[in-house]
Amino acid sequence: MLLGTASEAAALPYYPVAPGVQLNVRSGPGTSYGIVRTLPVGAQVPINCQTPGTTVTGPYGTSNIWDNISNGQYVSDAYVKTGSDGYVAPRCS
Repeated sequence: MLLGTASEAAALPYYPVAPGVQLNVRSGPGTSYGIVRTLPVGAQVPINCQTPGTTVTGPYGTSNIWDNISNGQYVSDAYVKTGSDGYVAPRCS
């Protein structure tokens, strides 16, 4: 699991990654950033904050929103089922 402090983890909802997808986690909000790890099929992620970045087309549409799931770890929102085409978390500062 991807957890910060216990109180942070309890407050953040987790969102499922698209079915059947091993999702690359990048060091920044875009495909030009290095891959820091890969999430397994069936993973769920917290979204600490969101920021614009590279536009990506995935199972949930085309989006330039990137989700910060941990310190220095981002995934494309086009692969995360948030139930929205827009922002569902605060903007990253």
